[in-house]
Amino acid sequence: MKITNNPNIQKVLNVYRKNTESVCRSGKTAQEKDKVEISEQARAFQVAYNAYKKLPEVRTDKVEEITKKIQSGNYNPSAEEIAESMFDKKI
Repeated sequence: MKITNNPNIQKVLNVYRKNTESVCRSGKTAQEKDKVEISEQARAFQVAYNAYKKLPEVRTDKVEEITKKIQSGNYNPSAEEIAESMFDKKI
């Protein structure tokens, strides 16, 4: 017994042929490649993020500045500055 003699199979094959012919006529290939588009905002974020990653973990210039002020006796933070810095710390 041949499967191609089955009328239901013939109907399915005809529909498949019509679909593939219409795709070929429209100029589209059956397997188009995927593409990715990155928005300008995402590109700007990537540039900023890469710049952030290059920053040192400890800002030695700030540490040295405050160290010199402490040693010379010129570092007198206000109570507000101390309280704010205590709440800014991430645990």
